[in-house]
Amino acid sequence: MVSPDAGFPGLPGAVAVSHLSVYDWESPDGVRGGTPHLHLTCSEAYVVTEGRGAVQTLSAGSCETTPLEPGALVWFTPGTIHRLVNEDGLRIVVLMQNNGLPEAGDAVLTLPPEYLTDPGTYARAVRIPAAGDATEAERAAVARRRRDLAIEGFTALRTAWQAGDPEPLLGFQRAAAELVRPKAADWRARWEAGAAEAARQTGAQLDRLAAGDVSYLAEAGVRARQPAARGGFGMCGLLDTYDILRADAS
Repeated sequence: MVSPDAGFPGLPGAVAVSHLSVYDWESPDGVRGGTPHLHLTCSEAYVVTEGRGAVQTLSAGSCETTPLEPGALVWFTPGTIHRLVNEDGLRIVVLMQNNGLPEAGDAVLTLPPEYLTDPGTYARAVRIPAAGDATEAERAAVARRRRDLAIEGFTALRTAWQAGDPEPLLGFQRAAAELVRPKAADWRARWEAGAAEAARQTGAQLDRLAAGDVSYLAEAGVRARQPAARGGFGMCGLLDTYDILRADAS
């Protein structure tokens, strides 16, 4: 049997994938849904599989609400603040660019400015206790509190933008970038081993194909996964996640 470890071990293009059941908790503004945030270096895509809802987005150029229903495909680039709204049992397959970077902190919640002053203050505000350190109800309460705090910040940013004042949004983007800047070297290493390596391998395959060398096809293999974790408290809802880079699948 061909070794499953041959070639790039991740998903195509080094994306990450998860299943998301969007929170149905009601927030202070009467809307049910997730925690608004942005990504600094990763594009994100939604494939809606069940239910109905919307995604509210805010960027320097637009403030929009995009409906979500089964079959819809929506994606947005780094810097786009997004908030999922759950109107009726919304479930989504989430695709994230640069597998490993989102998990390493490439997301900043839209907390009010006083929580964005330094990494320690921010980390304390967004941390959810580990499963062994608190009950599920306690962990859910923490996730809900941080969601509501982020909605408070998001509402202020959106209200200012709609009034013609983009400076609070730009200030949030600057603060978010400063919070994660110490992680840039680690992120680059993850990118080099992930998306950049996947692209390099494609280039090498094209070179060999052009030279008439198809021996690399003998290294083909199949990988399969079941979710490594189910029902985790994510930013937008309960997450089923996969351990894509584990080396023991066949």
